[in-house]
Amino acid sequence: MRLGIFLIAARYPGQDDAAALSRTVDAAVAAERAGFDDVWLAEHHFMSYGVVPSATALAGHLLGRTRRIDVGTAVSVLSNRHPVALAEEAALLSTVSGGRFRLGVGRGGPWQDLEVFGTGLPRYESGFGESLDLLLAWLDGRERLGWDGDHFRFREVPVVPRAPAPPPVAVACTSPATERLAAERGLPMLLGMHVGDEEKAAAIARYGRTETPRLSHISHISTHLAQVGDSRKEAVATLMREMPRWLGPGLDGYVPVDGRPRERRDPVEYTRRMCELHPVGSPDDCAESLLRTVEATGVRHLILLAEAAGSRAATLENIERLGAEVVPKVRAGAA
Repeated sequence: MRLGIFLIAARYPGQDDAAALSRTVDAAVAAERAGFDDVWLAEHHFMSYGVVPSATALAGHLLGRTRRIDVGTAVSVLSNRHPVALAEEAALLSTVSGGRFRLGVGRGGPWQDLEVFGTGLPRYESGFGESLDLLLAWLDGRERLGWDGDHFRFREVPVVPRAPAPPPVAVACTSPATERLAAERGLPMLLGMHVGDEEKAAAIARYGRTETPRLSHISHISTHLAQVGDSRKEAVATLMREMPRWLGPGLDGYVPVDGRPRERRDPVEYTRRMCELHPVGSPDDCAESLLRTVEATGVRHLILLAEAAGSRAATLENIERLGAEVVPKVRAGAA
């Protein structure tokens, strides 16, 4: 089993960005102290839902603040970045940290980021596969690389720096098309919080039907909201009171680049749904929920969003309690 903490660095009501980022750094340090295996950082632009514009930049800071724990991106949005630039950063972080960096990448969405950064809708709609292939080629240990594709073209250049071993790469998957893309390249999926165990098991089954060798050895990653309380009633009440306050304004930051209609989630109903799907309750409730995921999906790498209760103190307490009261139960039950 691997168990990690997932941090989105949401800006809570009445808080500034500096406080949100300081809390996120403190939470990552607390995750190492609490015995977690890794910490994962989300990346967003132009919204209060998450105020980290570069997950790799913050990962570098956290790798310097920690000694044991792995630090990963969940995810670096590949549609906004040049794959070579991201691969260079990943190789750099892996090398200077002694292999503690993990790279999660995703397609992102049809958001205004594409206009601001100049990558455009084609990179989102048709360029993700090529972007991923170029990133993987840069990381595979070769000395030089040139490229001649639909979205990227350049003459051969030296690959610098070359990591002693490439960092592990995972792909955020929210559709069968992206699942197949990950499977064809033998990369693990990073499965989000918006779906439950049944949908995750179905995604893994579709992934397994791809005719690619070694897929049975792939370790996927499952993301969960997690909140510990003295009882399920108390934990649910905490999230229903606090989570919609920051979630509603945060979700408004998803603005389509081309004016296409976007389904808007009701923050109260979304919070209620998250409480139904995920480990929210007493330590026993949380451990049982996570073990059900392991049994239903076979996934043995779980990462937990622990900062939903709306304050720095609540976040740090939740991480401490998850590490002390939930993680040992999950490790024992999954052994």
